[in-house]
Amino acid sequence: MSRTATDTDPGAQPPPGDDTAFFGQPRGLLTLSGLEVWERFSFLGMQAILVLYFADTVAHGGMGMDPGTAASVSAAYGTLVYLVSVAGGWLADRILGSYRAVLWGGILIACGHYSMAVPTATMTWVGLGLISAGTGLLKPNVASMVGKLYRTDDERRDAGFALYYMGINIGAFAGPLITAWLGDHKGWHWGFSAAAIGMTFGLIQYVAGRRHLAGRKHSAEYALPPEGLRRAVRLMIVGAVVVVALGVLLAAVGWLTMDRFVDCLTVISVIAPVVYFAVMFRSPRVTADERGRLRPYLVLFIASVAFNFILFQAYSTMILLASTNAETTIFGFHFPAGWYASALGAFEVALAPVVAALWARMGPRQPHASNKIAIGVILGGLSFLLMVLPTSGHSDDTYKMAVWWIVGSYLLLGLGDILVETSGMSATTKLAPKAFASQTMSLWFLSLALANGIQAQTVKLYGEVSNPAYFGVNGAIAVAVGVAVIALAPWLRRTMHPVH
Repeated sequence: MSRTATDTDPGAQPPPGDDTAFFGQPRGLLTLSGLEVWERFSFLGMQAILVLYFADTVAHGGMGMDPGTAASVSAAYGTLVYLVSVAGGWLADRILGSYRAVLWGGILIACGHYSMAVPTATMTWVGLGLISAGTGLLKPNVASMVGKLYRTDDERRDAGFALYYMGINIGAFAGPLITAWLGDHKGWHWGFSAAAIGMTFGLIQYVAGRRHLAGRKHSAEYALPPEGLRRAVRLMIVGAVVVVALGVLLAAVGWLTMDRFVDCLTVISVIAPVVYFAVMFRSPRVTADERGRLRPYLVLFIASVAFNFILFQAYSTMILLASTNAETTIFGFHFPAGWYASALGAFEVALAPVVAALWARMGPRQPHASNKIAIGVILGGLSFLLMVLPTSGHSDDTYKMAVWWIVGSYLLLGLGDILVETSGMSATTKLAPKAFASQTMSLWFLSLALANGIQAQTVKLYGEVSNPAYFGVNGAIAVAVGVAVIALAPWLRRTMHPVH
């Protein structure tokens, strides 16, 4: 399709500014938020019990890993999920288009969860692989589709992303409640089954509401020419076969152990964003103005890494800590340790509309995006520093902290998450070079991959060093990064136009 056709295709354009059917936002936001409710229900519902499943004994239906290894493997899975998002953005831009990329991603995610419902170790790894591939297709492109609902100068954009993120966290709240209860009472694979059903519901409502979406056309915005498409498909097939064959061979000779696989993912998570930034800076399709906006984006990228390094541990080390050293009874009611993960989603559900309303009310007077992100990073660091208090001063590891310590930590983390992710994703859609629209959102998710890659190494220290030292040092580093971003605020305000 020619560029002219693309520009005149109503399915490719933002809806008119008077489309305010969903809390003052375009009605397509309801469709995309609904999809993310169910995608996060399945993904984070599974995440809430994954580390516990890895750490549980084989006799009890688990994988029999020690806690540090369980947390490291869980983080490595997160690294793989977000690394694949690079390919997902490229496939949307060049081959599939955003709508079909999200659709096929959701199908792969659902198939992955159904695979994990089968109680064998082999199907667990197959399922995690399918979920990684599907999430890599879905996540960068559904966020880009939200950005396409707004024109660049539409002041509803940040509020819209906050509402979108509220939808995400309805799923983040509900998912662990269901999966953790099933995992605790019926078995881990029952919990994985619930995640599969949730993703299926998400796909149904996404297809039903597709007519309200901008960018829903079937062709890619920057489609490859026919010969280039055939060459790309051949390379992808050959590459996949080579990678699988090499992996099987290295595993067969005993070189590719789980620890080495985790280490390889960490190395890739460091190299990938460096290469990706270099490609965009040097691309002839990126204008001088767009290149100038990528420089401040580097600062936001680092801030995202620092915050998400803390955030993702809400589903690994914090869950492990809750399962061993936190009360799981409140007002006489016993609950699974995985329910703590729902507290994070609950706070974000409650706070996201407040933040959205605040930004909408303040309009052009709201804080600059970089300051929102910096405050969020500081809150994430404080959530870990808070855990120093209840974990200090004990002679052994048999103590039990009150429920409110972890809940309070998740409150700080939840508010920080709203500030970082909504402002970060919104700024990404504004700062993205047009030729790398979906791929630049993939670059934001590469910050999540890098956060997970660093986490995959750091969490190996969990249980090896004292809990106060572990949480204190990691929290202090995040606070320092947030303060540094605030110090750079004057330069960021000058260079991040049109981000306000």
